[in-house]
Amino acid sequence: MTFHRTDGTASVECHNGGMSEALELLIELLDLETIEVNTYRGQHPAEERQRTFGGQVAAQALMAAGRTVTQGRVHSLHSYFLRPGDPRVPILYEVDRIRDGHSFTTRRVVAIQHGRAIYNMQASFHSDEIGLEHQIETREAPDPETILPLYERVMAEFGQADEWSKRAHPIDQRFVGELPWSPRRETDMTQQTWIRADGTLPVDPLLHACVVTYASDMSLMDVILKPHSARWDDGSLMAASLDHCMWFHREVKADDWLLYETDSPIAHGGRGVARGFLFDRAGKLMVSMVQEGLTRLVDPEFHASTA
Repeated sequence: MTFHRTDGTASVECHNGGMSEALELLIELLDLETIEVNTYRGQHPAEERQRTFGGQVAAQALMAAGRTVTQGRVHSLHSYFLRPGDPRVPILYEVDRIRDGHSFTTRRVVAIQHGRAIYNMQASFHSDEIGLEHQIETREAPDPETILPLYERVMAEFGQADEWSKRAHPIDQRFVGELPWSPRRETDMTQQTWIRADGTLPVDPLLHACVVTYASDMSLMDVILKPHSARWDDGSLMAASLDHCMWFHREVKADDWLLYETDSPIAHGGRGVARGFLFDRAGKLMVSMVQEGLTRLVDPEFHASTA
């Protein structure tokens, strides 16, 4: 498999050396087809889904933006999910080259299906400079090697797994403490999860940033639901990502273990906010993010009381 780098010309060969099939498929999904200058086409995995996974759209949009940038790496993205994506048809990504400056490069990307925008993103790229230095500290957590993979955790607790848990995923997730949807879970509004790509990725900073973007949407909204009895699949709740913002503080390696610390400061008015921080194993803060999600109660008589 050939993977194109950010300048659109150089490439690296990606071989399945220790890489799971699910991760290899994700890399294929991120290897967008060039349709025209500033226009790219992204495909979907062969899965049964009602709508496209938001992390996939965000990661493909960031890849489209990065394909048009020749210097610097992504340091921030701000985006809105406008309509549910249709997993049966490809997505077109149109890139607007807003600005190419000496220090910062800015791109706007619109994802289009059936002639309508389903997602838009504005991303900024920057080369690191010398500046002020400080960061928050991470909380203690057990090593990821001491925690069972997600499927084994689900089987150990419930004795069976739903279709999502049975699937092979490109991201290995190791939840610290009880699973956030377990009846035994703590009902505080915080969560820790170790995550990493399920295999070794090619050496390409844009690819690693895109894989982290994909992974960031996998469990961020779980922390909003954690204190409540309403669940994704019980028919009481309509939930969806509304917007997603990320800040890449340091060049991140998606195939190394990252501690994903999340919390939810508020849920109100049919919307909830979740924040996330990704630390490497040395405790360096690599990425920060914030997402607002729809948390609409389907049944007005249903109260999302504390479990």
